[in-house]
Amino acid sequence: MNDAVRSILARRSVRAFDTRSIAREDLETILQCARSAPSAMNTQNWHFTVLQDPEAIAKVNGWIVAEVRESGDARAAGILERSGGNVFRNAPCVVVVSTERADRFGVVNAAAATENMLIAAQSLGIASCWIGMVGILGTCPRADTWAAELGAPKGYAPFFGVTLGYGAGGSPVEPPRRDGVVTYK
Repeated sequence: MNDAVRSILARRSVRAFDTRSIAREDLETILQCARSAPSAMNTQNWHFTVLQDPEAIAKVNGWIVAEVRESGDARAAGILERSGGNVFRNAPCVVVVSTERADRFGVVNAAAATENMLIAAQSLGIASCWIGMVGILGTCPRADTWAAELGAPKGYAPFFGVTLGYGAGGSPVEPPRRDGVVTYK
C-alpha cells in the first residue's frame, strides 16, 4: 500500500487539539495541496483564509454562532450545543474555504480542495476536521459581509472550514463504514 492510500485510510476527524502551532512549511504544503485539487473546467475558483490568531478564530466562531441562532436551524443548533459553542474546538489554525457563489460547481471545487487539505495534513502528522458549519456564513443574508471580512474576492462566499493542529487525547476510532454503497454492473 502506498503512502497516499495509507493517509486516506488513516485520516480521522479530530476535535481536540493541543496548543502547538503548525510549522509554516507544513501549512504551506497543505495549502499547496489544496490549490492542486481538481476543479470543474480548471476554474480554481477557491479562496483560502488562514486564521492563526486566537482572536480572529474566536471572531469567526462568533459569526457562526450568531448566524445559527438567527437561522432557527435546530440541527445546526444541536451541533453548536455539542461543541459548547466552540465550532473550531480550540484548533490553533483554521482555514476557511470560500468559492464563487455564481458558479454551480464552486462548492464542488471547494470540497475537492478541502479534502486535499485533510489528506495532506494526515500525511504530515497534523490532525484536522472538516467544519461544514462554516457554510452558514456563505448562505445567510450577510454572506457578502462575511466574505469581505475574510478577504475573499467579490462574489465569493465561505462554505467550508478546516481545523488544523496536533491532536490531544489519543486517536479517534474508525467509525463503522456503511455497506451496500457500491454497485457493480
